[in-house]
Amino acid sequence: MLHAVSRRDFLYYGAATAGTMALGNRFGWALENAAPKMVITRWTGPMPQSPSEFQQAVVKLTEQTVQAMGGISRFVKRGDVVWIKPNIGWDRTPELAANTNPDLVATLVRLCYEAGAKRVKVGDNPCDLPAKSYASSGIADAAKKAGAEVIFLDRERFRETDIKGERVKSIPVYPEIVESDVVINVPIAKHHVLATVTLCMKNYMGVIENRRLFHQDIPTCLADITRFMRPTFCILDCTRIMVNHGPKGGNLADVQVKLTVAAGTDIVALDAFGAEILGRQPSQIGSIVKGQQAGLGTMDYRSLQPKEIALS
Repeated sequence: MLHAVSRRDFLYYGAATAGTMALGNRFGWALENAAPKMVITRWTGPMPQSPSEFQQAVVKLTEQTVQAMGGISRFVKRGDVVWIKPNIGWDRTPELAANTNPDLVATLVRLCYEAGAKRVKVGDNPCDLPAKSYASSGIADAAKKAGAEVIFLDRERFRETDIKGERVKSIPVYPEIVESDVVINVPIAKHHVLATVTLCMKNYMGVIENRRLFHQDIPTCLADITRFMRPTFCILDCTRIMVNHGPKGGNLADVQVKLTVAAGTDIVALDAFGAEILGRQPSQIGSIVKGQQAGLGTMDYRSLQPKEIALS
């Protein structure tokens, strides 16, 4: 069912959620059980005609999606150290859809602090030069303005870690990410020349070194690192998507504006939705099939009865 949300309804929902949470831990289970496993929010208003209008739409989409999931406090508690893990892999501007939208990231930073997070860190392990990728993507500037600690991953700090995977037994992992209280996985949906698509599961490659190992068997290796990361909350950026020549792109002809944000607790379901928005069948994506086989989630995302929201 598609739910149209007015500003009045949005404010009422937020007040109701806040009231429920104020009841404390005694009744907290009720909110958790009532909250959806997946939310898909689509912009149905007039197409933004300026960068500022696009920014406003992204902020609203992000806020509404998180609120509909039960609010960020469902995942982030007071005093938590949070690591927001976007895709900052490439020296590309936001319009080229190679990296996660910076305004989506900044909105999450703000929401985490509003929930009482002690520290919010933002970082990735780029393929291009980190300083250029962080700057061109707009993420470093947006995250800093929102109060985040923008972290450049020091290659000397990666630590060989036993992840007990089917294919990957151990691999260098950045400890500061996995030691955080909460890791919010925030990829962009785009084409990938080797993996066909890059979505939530593949975004975890930004927490490791020695990625060449993954290229030998991408589906199994992605299932291995996803199992190790134990995802609890992922947000998929489909505001702009790259449909060809990924993962780096560079041509606006490869970009489509979808103004859609999806979030959920089932990483395989989110990847299945992402595959569809990229024009692919989930059953044809090796990592999605393997993720379901490994018990990480379901590719039949509709079975979760996702809450679908039209926002304008």
